[in-house]
Amino acid sequence: MANPGSQMRGKVAFIGAADTEVGKLPGRTPMELCAEAALKAIDDAGLKKSDVDGLLSCSSMAQPLMYPAEALAEYLQMFPRYCMAVGAGGGTTFSAIHHAASAIVTGMADVIVVAMADSMRSGLTRDQAMQVQATTGHPEFEQPYGPTVPAYYALIAQAHMAEFGTTSEQLAGIAVACREHACLNPAAQMRDPITIEDVVSSRMIADPLHLLDCSLVSDGGSAVVLCSAERAAELRDDPVYLLGAGEGHTHEHISAAHSLTTSAAKEAGERAYQMAGLGPKDMSFAQLYDCFTPTVLVELEDLGFCAKGEGGAFVDSGALKPGGSLPVNTHGGLLSHSHPGNPGSMFALTESIWQLRNTAGERQVSNAQHGLVHAQGGIMSSHTALVLSRDGG
Repeated sequence: MANPGSQMRGKVAFIGAADTEVGKLPGRTPMELCAEAALKAIDDAGLKKSDVDGLLSCSSMAQPLMYPAEALAEYLQMFPRYCMAVGAGGGTTFSAIHHAASAIVTGMADVIVVAMADSMRSGLTRDQAMQVQATTGHPEFEQPYGPTVPAYYALIAQAHMAEFGTTSEQLAGIAVACREHACLNPAAQMRDPITIEDVVSSRMIADPLHLLDCSLVSDGGSAVVLCSAERAAELRDDPVYLLGAGEGHTHEHISAAHSLTTSAAKEAGERAYQMAGLGPKDMSFAQLYDCFTPTVLVELEDLGFCAKGEGGAFVDSGALKPGGSLPVNTHGGLLSHSHPGNPGSMFALTESIWQLRNTAGERQVSNAQHGLVHAQGGIMSSHTALVLSRDGG
């Protein structure tokens, strides 16, 4: 059997990246934010709207539309031959990238914009936000018992603690590391330093998760532009190449999960590493989906950065912090940079592009060569991992 990544490895590159402001942005709709990000990314690529023949997006909770990608194209007055919306929760971002890369390799489109935005902070009332939280679970086996999204992730934390002796302080260390990165990022929503004591003494949300173990609620949008590696080399001297992509999908509802302490991030990572011909030790940094601190703990283990059960000790070592052996979420992550819902991981992707371009300023990882970005959707349900590189291989 041929290497499943032989047709994609190094054949696609990122040539444009842009973010909007994040935080509380009243009066700006998700569509406006999405369009702003898309146009900025196209400009960053040195292209015009008319050069783009592919457009991917995702649904917005604050401005739901039946056909969000087509609506965005209409709003921008773009007329792509490839247009699609994806929906895999927070994993939407990178599954969309996987689709876009496949479309370029197979000739469905030449230049593709992936743009996403939402207004979770100012576009939803408190009651609407609680409704979204409450309707996530299985309608028969979970919703009747009243849990919300933090409670589902608290189950994962409790399971890891029971099985491996993980502590609340180790979970808190993840939030502290993300905040240290955010303190170096002028675009981050939260930039005040925090300590482990600040995290464990913050308000309890769902035992053992405290307020500062939980991601932010934000408005914002982000976009990237992809094309073939050959065309990228003509357009700019610092393209960022996609070397590997892998997905893993195990369940939709947490009551059907095979395990609470091992996720399909394992399969997603293995597939991405195999395609890239690289491994965890080759990564200069990792951007890991951090909607809640325990997700990072499980991802660190499942993606091969440490052994199963050793995530807490790995956090204690300081590896995740600026200057550590594996800087994680160098922009601040969902915990400290922003989390506008489904588009949340887009900011990890643009950050990775800037790190590999060596343009990340004060937070730049020294000699960044390869990076792994990972997102998950649902309750540790759908996973996609990407390996990015300065080198097209």
